[in-house]
Amino acid sequence: MRTVDWILRAEAVAVFVTGVLLYLQLGGEPWWLLLLLLVPDLSMLGYLASPRLGALTYNLVHNLVVGLAALAVGWFAAIAPLAIAGAVLVAHVGMDRSLGYGLKLPTDFKDTHLGRIGR
Repeated sequence: MRTVDWILRAEAVAVFVTGVLLYLQLGGEPWWLLLLLLVPDLSMLGYLASPRLGALTYNLVHNLVVGLAALAVGWFAAIAPLAIAGAVLVAHVGMDRSLGYGLKLPTDFKDTHLGRIGR
């Protein structure tokens, strides 16, 4: 693994840990976190229609912009469930990136911005 890959993985772990800590700080139940971390992967259902639609639905959910926006709006508007959902999404993105899963390209599920999965 290249040095830059280690740096990207370390950043992703930091994002994951930050999301988890925010989730807990916002009053999220620890036992629910394990299940909630899997919910964003429902966006993969788009792949049942086509790789292009699957990449679109996956990428709409698996990015920090959406998670951080939900977290910020929930935080500043005092909407705890929205802030918690944002924290979960941030943690999920960090978890995925730390495992080498990136944003999907429209060619194939295994083609990501981080390279091909399983290579």
